[in-house]
Amino acid sequence: QVQLVESGGGLVQAGGSLRLSCAASGRTFGGVFMAWFRQAPGKEREFVAGIRWTGTSTYYTDSVKGRFTISRDSAKNTVNLQMNSLKPEDTAVYYCAAGPTIGRYDAWGQGTQVTVSS
Repeated sequence: QVQLVESGGGLVQAGGSLRLSCAASGRTFGGVFMAWFRQAPGKEREFVAGIRWTGTSTYYTDSVKGRFTISRDSAKNTVNLQMNSLKPEDTAVYYCAAGPTIGRYDAWGQGTQVTVSS
C-alpha cells in the first residue's frame, strides 16, 4: 500500500507561483506513474500533469502547458508540481495520485487547496 501526502498549497495572487510536493511512501516505485489532478468546486476532477517514476516523459493538460512543471526527486521519494503564472481558474483542490500506468491510479493523497485571487 502506497501513501501519498501533498503539501505546498495556499493563497496566491494571479500571476504568482506555488510549488506543490507529494511525498510517497510504502512501496518501491520503479514502474509507477505519478500524477497531479485538481478539482474545482462544482467540477469534475481533472488530470493536470503526470510523470513516470523512471524515465523522462511528462504529460500535461493543455491549460497548464508552459506554466506548470512536474518533476520527481527519487532520493526524497517526492513528486513536485511547480506552478507559475497562476490564474484564478487554477483555483482547486490538488491531488497527488499513483498507479501502474497513466489512466490507472490506485492511491490518492488527501488533497491540498490552491486559491488564486484576481
